[in-house]
Amino acid sequence: MILEGKVVAITGAGRGIGRELALHCARQGAAVVVNDPGVAQAGEGGDAGPAETTVNDIVAAGGKAYANLGNVADPAGATSIIEDAVQRFGRIDAVVNNAGILRDTIWHKMSYEDWKSVIDVNLTGVFNVSKAATPYFRDQQSGSFIHFTSTSGLIGNVGQANYSAAKLGVVALSQSIALDMARAGVRSNCIAPFAWSRMTSSIPAETEDQKRRVERLQSMSADKIAPLVAYLASDLSKDVSNQIFSVRRNEILLFGKPRPVRSMAKSEGWTPEAIAEELIPAFRPSFARADEVSADVFPYDPI
Repeated sequence: MILEGKVVAITGAGRGIGRELALHCARQGAAVVVNDPGVAQAGEGGDAGPAETTVNDIVAAGGKAYANLGNVADPAGATSIIEDAVQRFGRIDAVVNNAGILRDTIWHKMSYEDWKSVIDVNLTGVFNVSKAATPYFRDQQSGSFIHFTSTSGLIGNVGQANYSAAKLGVVALSQSIALDMARAGVRSNCIAPFAWSRMTSSIPAETEDQKRRVERLQSMSADKIAPLVAYLASDLSKDVSNQIFSVRRNEILLFGKPRPVRSMAKSEGWTPEAIAEELIPAFRPSFARADEVSADVFPYDPI
């Protein structure tokens, strides 16, 4: 019961990964605000059912939970998540920014609306909810932000320019929060999950490579991610901040941040010709693969 007495708000917690996080945190003793407006994968519609079902399951098992239907892309909706936590349970100790939508399409066909809607939920939503919790974290001189990123942002993926940009933006936001809030005893970390869910079910499975990739994902269940979230929400992680983790079934990985890999200097300065003839041939062995996706980085079966 490492979360006994803690209050955790989890966005997108009505289904998939978020639901498993909510159930696990409740089993670990936390009172959970289950946020989920019940929209479709692309963000349309709304349904109170998913959030209420998760809450009912937690309460039936003897836990504490409250359903919130706020839209994280709306500052008022995001604020209501934190206010519900404080009003219902007296405080807020951890925020799990898990909510997300997808509008996948190849880059040259992506509309402004496809771009904006995904950025609004997956990145601005993280800002909105985190911003709403920050005054409480500062006042109590403690708190944990747990943001869900993706290898689509860390590595790249085809047909997900909007989602990839948002998810890499989440990493940058988390880093800035960790640096700015360290003096208040507040930590901020990211998790890139591998799991089969509604969000990953849209991955194409046409070629043999694609089919193998989907099969690997289908073997990875969302509940495997929950223990790391519970740890990061607990006092056990009080000295862990500004990190990027990933969970791939029974394997937990730590991602590094971009750092220089090669350097060349020319005392007289560079010309375009010198760059082409000297610098690029020297740098080329260290180039990242131009067509690399997460399946290339993780070609092995889940452990």
